[in-house]
Amino acid sequence: MFTKILIANRGEIACRVAATARRLGIKTVAVYSEADALAKHVAACDEAVLIGPAPAKESYLLGDKIIAVALATGAQAIHPGYGFLSENSEFADACAAAGLVFIGPPASAIRAMGSKSAAKTLMEQAQVPLVPGYHGENQDADFLHAQADRIGYPVLLKASAGGGGKGMRVIEASADFKAALASCKREAISSFGDDKVLAEKYLQRPRHIEIQVFADTLGNCVYLFERDCSVQRRHQKVLEEAPAPGMTVERRTAMGEAAVAAAKAVGYVGAGTVEFIANQDGSFYFMEMNTRLQVEHPVTEMITGTDLVEWQLRVASGEPLPLQQSQLQIHGHAIEARVYAENPEKGFLPSIGTLVHARTPQAVNFELGAQANPASFRIDSGVREGDTISPFYDPMIAKMIVWGKDRNEALARMAQALAQYQIVGLSSNIGFLQRLIHSTAFSNADLDTGLIERNQAELFPAAVPIPLSILALAALCLVQAEDHNDGQNPWTSSHGWRMNSSLLRSLSFEHEGQKYDLTLRYSAHGWTIINGAEQATVRLVGVNADEQSLTIQFGAQTVHGTVVRHGEHIHVFSQGQHIELSYADPLLHAGESEAEAGRLTAPMPGKIVALLVGAGQSVKKGEPLLIMEAMKMEHTIAAPKDGIVKEMMYLIGDQVSDGAQLLTFE
Repeated sequence: MFTKILIANRGEIACRVAATARRLGIKTVAVYSEADALAKHVAACDEAVLIGPAPAKESYLLGDKIIAVALATGAQAIHPGYGFLSENSEFADACAAAGLVFIGPPASAIRAMGSKSAAKTLMEQAQVPLVPGYHGENQDADFLHAQADRIGYPVLLKASAGGGGKGMRVIEASADFKAALASCKREAISSFGDDKVLAEKYLQRPRHIEIQVFADTLGNCVYLFERDCSVQRRHQKVLEEAPAPGMTVERRTAMGEAAVAAAKAVGYVGAGTVEFIANQDGSFYFMEMNTRLQVEHPVTEMITGTDLVEWQLRVASGEPLPLQQSQLQIHGHAIEARVYAENPEKGFLPSIGTLVHARTPQAVNFELGAQANPASFRIDSGVREGDTISPFYDPMIAKMIVWGKDRNEALARMAQALAQYQIVGLSSNIGFLQRLIHSTAFSNADLDTGLIERNQAELFPAAVPIPLSILALAALCLVQAEDHNDGQNPWTSSHGWRMNSSLLRSLSFEHEGQKYDLTLRYSAHGWTIINGAEQATVRLVGVNADEQSLTIQFGAQTVHGTVVRHGEHIHVFSQGQHIELSYADPLLHAGESEAEAGRLTAPMPGKIVALLVGAGQSVKKGEPLLIMEAMKMEHTIAAPKDGIVKEMMYLIGDQVSDGAQLLTFE
């Protein structure tokens, strides 16, 4: 076994690898960019070395520099995590040339499966079912267009070297093909340095089911059952679970054996995932193989009682697989939710900012490798309170993984965990995940990759009035914060006693465009809070030392909540809800809206990659104006109303900051 390894990654996966290495007595070396100098993964390792500026291409993608650091620090092997260099065959070759062990498959296997088109050719030769499509080398736009017309719409365009949903487009009609192809190729070259694409039939209501495989250097290969990763947004996974609901023993065996055959066909070693797209009738087709550990590997660990990172380390050091196929069994059910810094209500745009308040559910220590009595909850994260989510890397905050004796118990535990998670400082998808977990389709395991799109009304419901109890928590938090009385000076007291009259206070909040004008009237028994025709008696009965966790008597009810003030915003966490309130400023309503003022601003930091209109051009509401790239995903900025473009403020390739004015129009 190794005595020291270098972890060529960041965030939660670097922390995850370091935890297993520490348990096995293996020392670890972290690498970090200038943006990650104070990151959690740096503190999690025994040593840490700066390798470059924030952009990944100037730091985490510098294979030669990472190898030099490994040699200088005495590391014997490099664990690439996932993303970055994990599926880079040249990096794997360079590690071997430098006398370092690459904790992953042979470079030949990465090459064989790294190109989606080449992998599908290989699988076709092995008689593995494939989705109808074109996977060849001809990348002429007219030729690809003709192939798409032959296949029949809808057609899926996909970057051949891609992954993670980047460089993918679903095309509904022939007239849309050329524009979608150009966009797909731009995103592919930006994310993977290769703009080659393949085209295949886009299946209706398919499920995304993947098989975890593991092989050693002695010729042994097993499958650790399946994960259902059907719930996705923009082709990126949101929820994953194991085992797949509704999976029969016969289908599991067929898919598992096909996955093992695929791995053996390329001389695979280590952890890998063979991904299939499956129809509702049970038929399945090979999609691709990811030659690395997957983000969602914890659900497999929970149902099998294994530590897949430990397996990686043992196999890479030449040991045989810890278990054979006959020894592997499924125990219970596990679900993983990816908590992202993003705004689901705004098309899942990534959110940039600092975690000024982060309270995670109470995690149970999950003893990896202990097959009996798995823990019910685990959280993997690479950030802490006070850390910043930057525009340079994936905006994942954490992965929450729950286990139950069956799917219903796992669902209940996930709902409980999400209700306890509190984040302030940036937008997150926690509220969306709560609605998703409780949605009819997911609860009933009616799964397919279009689940989110199919259930927009349930997942993005219309705004409802805020309960008066939530407003009362915010109001009493403000009253409590203003009380600086030392018990001696009546002039600094915020208590409500007044001679011959009652103290009345007015507070005005705003939430999702709705104003709440409250009146608080003091009495000897507390406050009466009034919102229009609603009113209730409220009394503050408990507050913790940091003045954030409050308990109030609201009429006949006792209500608990956490209230966090951040700038001019009040965040209330209570009864499983997170409500963000702002002070309603009348001046904000006196001026014109952005659209009425004839300006459009950037919704996030990014780069201009395409200008679709020019000065003087007439545009219609909803017409695309320009395309921004942020976090390697493209975002189209559309006209909010009919008008004439007056001036484009930036050129292609320009970097823009959050809120920067992009153009003017009238």
